Amino acid sequence: MSLPLLSVTDLTVDHPGPEGPVRAVDGVSFGIEAGGALVLLGESGSGKTTVARTVLGLPGRTARVTGSVRLDGTDLRTTDERTLSRIRGRRIGHVAQDPTGALDPLRRIGPQLTEILLRHRIAAGRRAAGAAVTGLLADAGIADPERVARSHPHQLSGGQRQRAAIALAIACRPGLLVADEPTTALDVLVRAQVLDLFDRLRTQHGTALLLVTHDLDVARRVGGRVAVMRAGRIVEAGPPEQVLSRPGHAFTAELVAAQPEVRR
Repeated sequence: MSLPLLSVTDLTVDHPGPEGPVRAVDGVSFGIEAGGALVLLGESGSGKTTVARTVLGLPGRTARVTGSVRLDGTDLRTTDERTLSRIRGRRIGHVAQDPTGALDPLRRIGPQLTEILLRHRIAAGRRAAGAAVTGLLADAGIADPERVARSHPHQLSGGQRQRAAIALAIACRPGLLVADEPTTALDVLVRAQVLDLFDRLRTQHGTALLLVTHDLDVARRVGGRVAVMRAGRIVEAGPPEQVLSRPGHAFTAELVAAQPEVRR
């Protein structure tokens, strides 16, 4: 078995509260190899988004974090913010639930992609960066990349905006993609297209995927491994066909029973 690209060990995150520290993540450990996927599955408040944000180096200004987060041998927990900001985007891509946070509403999509390529020195110059834009948008599953490159975010559908945000996230061909509820606001067809895109990134480019969701159907579709979180802890982990079809923990069984419409 290959060594993990991302290795998280005994991760604990506390936030200050009026009656003392509140533990959001409690001793979480996992690894994801290149081309692999881990789905963090759980209800709101289970700690799954906090894990994802801590991997990104964004646990919150007042958070107290212990444990280790290593990306291909680099200890992200001890990396200074300037270096970490270069790692985000270059080696780690981030796809959020709401693409408006990633897209500048006042600028066209093409120049936003061009800026990313120039900032991280992926393209040799502005002309080369501009020439790469339509290919990136096409890679993100956009059928009309030239038009989308000329468009402002408000001129696009919700699905197109999400795929434009994904194009930004994968522009530098990062080794790891962190996706936090990326399909929640999408209809069934667009959701399937986005999940197919993640699958292609894994198989064609060896991208590792850390995906956060509360949706069992998404967890089944992504494949890889599923880790079920409750109260900041991983209570069960394994292949989705095992965890979601034959749950070994009572809480997982409750989750499965609460979503009977999930497609098996």
